Amino acid sequence: MCRLLGMKAPEPFDPNPWLAAFAQRCRDSAEYQGHGWGASWWDGQGWSRTRSLRPIWADDSVLPETRVLVVHARSAFRNEGIALRNNMPFVAGDLAFAFNGELHGVRLKTPGETGAARLSALLDRFRDGYPADLVPALQRLDRVITQRSEYVRAMNIVAGLDGELYVHSRFGEDPDYFTLHHTSIPVAGGVAVVSSECFGAQGVVPLWSPVPNGTTHRLEGRVPC
Repeated sequence: MCRLLGMKAPEPFDPNPWLAAFAQRCRDSAEYQGHGWGASWWDGQGWSRTRSLRPIWADDSVLPETRVLVVHARSAFRNEGIALRNNMPFVAGDLAFAFNGELHGVRLKTPGETGAARLSALLDRFRDGYPADLVPALQRLDRVITQRSEYVRAMNIVAGLDGELYVHSRFGEDPDYFTLHHTSIPVAGGVAVVSSECFGAQGVVPLWSPVPNGTTHRLEGRVPC
């Protein structure tokens, strides 16, 4: 399954050393994470994005300074649908969306070429009643998918909305692989980080903590345990 990274700070910071460290962890992953990657960053007015079919560790893209970043390294399910249009993050207006996991027997009619695309479309629909907070929409998405699926192996989401960052954790097995972790790094006034992988960079080795399974949070420094 794919790997996720989200970063948020009160001031713009250089994400590239942290991106490189995350990419190395993806390269070393127990599962192949080389079916392309993508990143979305908040430029103060909206989401900019880059996507590539190269493995994240083999791409030399340099990202600009930003306050909010969403990164996705892809491990395509059954090696299917390997095309740039299927690479996350997906962006819809002020929403940036990245997912990892595996859903079985979902009983929903939602447009989208991949399961991730359908989840993104549902989340975009559910947030209509909550323009300033993605937590209720993510919680509704979790309830709907849980109720209408035969089995949720995992449904982890890192999403940005209008310059804010949110994380949702759900998995039914393999916690060593699917548990998301969070930390804070002492640059740019304190960067809150959530990631599928624990890593350090620039001589900083953060103290990582697990995001509790079955929870949803706006990322503000530390995730409540």
